[in-house]
Amino acid sequence: MADQYARTGEDMRSTGMPVIRWEEPPEGPVVVLLDQTRLPTEEVERVCTDASALVEAIRSLAVRGAPLLGIAGAYGVALAAARGFDVDEAAAALSGARPTAVNLSVGVRRAASAYRSALAEGGDTGAAAAAALVAARALHREDAEASARMAEHGLALLDELLPGGGHRILTHCNTGSLVSGGEGTAFAVALRAHRAGRLRRLWVDETRPLLQGARLTAYEAARSGMAYTLLTDNAAGSLFAAGEVDAVLIGADRIAADGSVANKVGSYPLAVLARYHHVPFIVVAPVTTVDPETPDGASIEVEQRPGYEVTEVTAPQVPVAGAGGGIPVAPLGTQAYNPAFDVTPPELVTAIVTEEGAVSPVTAEALAELCARSRQVTIS
Repeated sequence: MADQYARTGEDMRSTGMPVIRWEEPPEGPVVVLLDQTRLPTEEVERVCTDASALVEAIRSLAVRGAPLLGIAGAYGVALAAARGFDVDEAAAALSGARPTAVNLSVGVRRAASAYRSALAEGGDTGAAAAAALVAARALHREDAEASARMAEHGLALLDELLPGGGHRILTHCNTGSLVSGGEGTAFAVALRAHRAGRLRRLWVDETRPLLQGARLTAYEAARSGMAYTLLTDNAAGSLFAAGEVDAVLIGADRIAADGSVANKVGSYPLAVLARYHHVPFIVVAPVTTVDPETPDGASIEVEQRPGYEVTEVTAPQVPVAGAGGGIPVAPLGTQAYNPAFDVTPPELVTAIVTEEGAVSPVTAEALAELCARSRQVTIS
């Protein structure tokens, strides 16, 4: 089959510049983002001077991915505080920017809580803003550490389920360093397998919306020297039928208390295919993605994307005529069903891998125990 050249030797970092960072130029603090809508053709940064600019970056998917959204949300609160804007208003706007991604609201709450606690303890707004920034930076650092532990636990699970190496892994959407303070979630496991010489092939779904697998995962795999092949989402079934997939690794934007997993649309069909073909279906996500307040999959709000993302395609330096700024590929007035996510029930999930270890089988009781253990580790 068509093959991307696999480079040996020292790997390059998946991106040439930081995905997100805080800067303090003379004119005031800013949050600087790598604009992921411009990849893979350009590495361009977007500078956000207030929370509203960050909200727009989140909605447009310039910054995306569950763990990174949490970090961005925390920095957004710190930015509002440092620039003297209404913190509660900024926090509400940031939390609502991507309703399915629970990490976003977790990061927002963490920085906002630090801000309010500093005020309650008698500090002025400057001290409170500094406290919010400390919380955001701590979350950023913790996510990098969690990423490394997820990669370790994930590879150990793969080796247990599939002894002998030579793993052929199918992944969906983008879950690498572009979504994380570290090297990612599911992609980090595949990258660890690659570095250990145990990855035979990374199958990359192109992934709607915005072809995030084709544009971003293939970009990261190429820069990391991994053997990878890109496929259309609806070609995955033929790979399973041919016996070419050993495991499916995906991330998650929200995991309900019962173990239902919301991830990029197309994940649920992969879980069904994996079950039929007796292939492990593994979800890799930090504990912060588990939402005890969401009881089950039916309670997860699924974001609906604009229809023009389906009825149009975009291409640089080409005249456009569509409402969304792209080239129409469907008749004018065509309605499109374009959910950003779907929900996979826990009975189709082989394991959920977190920084605290793996849960298998996936049950509400096992997830509750994992979350309780994580809180104890954090407190200690």
